[in-house]
Amino acid sequence: LTFLRDDVQCGFVNIIDICGVDWPQREKRFDVVYHLLSPRQNLRVRVKLQVEEDEGVPSATSVYMGAEWFEREAWDMYGIPFEGHKDLRRILTDYGFEGHPLRKDFPVTGFVEVRYDDVLKRVLYEPVELKQEFRNFDFLSPWEGTEYVLPGDEKAKQ
Repeated sequence: LTFLRDDVQCGFVNIIDICGVDWPQREKRFDVVYHLLSPRQNLRVRVKLQVEEDEGVPSATSVYMGAEWFEREAWDMYGIPFEGHKDLRRILTDYGFEGHPLRKDFPVTGFVEVRYDDVLKRVLYEPVELKQEFRNFDFLSPWEGTEYVLPGDEKAKQ
């Protein structure tokens, strides 16, 4: 990243974003993706780094000041640790939040329900309670059609 920023031919002096991508089936589970901008060249570049689940990534905050919050977001959402980051704490989720919500193994419903109780005038944390069991609706694609006649469509095949 330092080369891309300092080289006269490159001049990628702006960091647009740092994000994570979760690939649970791979040995190196996460991609850390840096999006950089060179205003002089009018170019953008994407740098991808593959890392294992608990592998630390060198912080880019010494190269790009704007990387601080992006790295905090990647740690908060995916649990990717950035070594050398001076303030690596949650930025989007609650302080007591457990887990990292953009990991593909994180449950869709989450672990707790957070709501404000107007009577008690405080925030309540309660276990998630689903009102019905999970159901898998197997709808046929209207683009593929069926090999049998559905009730009511008897005349359509004639």
